[in-house]
Amino acid sequence: MKLSQLAAKPQLIKVILDDESVITEFGEPLEFHTWDRQPVEVFMKLATIGQSDPQAMFEIIRTLILDEEGKEIITKEVMLPSHILLKVVARVVDLLGK
Repeated sequence: MKLSQLAAKPQLIKVILDDESVITEFGEPLEFHTWDRQPVEVFMKLATIGQSDPQAMFEIIRTLILDEEGKEIITKEVMLPSHILLKVVARVVDLLGK
């Protein structure tokens, strides 16, 4: 297969959090969206920032947590509960690794 056959425009994909603790707390799965592929700049920023600048890392991750229209869910005025944010970030990082 030619590598060029894998190249495509990013598409929004639905991501579902449906572990036991989420279902117990909310009575249903939680969903958000992200892009199925990320620009090289995102990977480079994440790789170079690492643990040295958690604020900058969060700013990048924040741009990957989207609603069904591709808009950022987390803003300066709106934040997720910390325990859910950790699950969402872990899921996004997991998807980036695949």
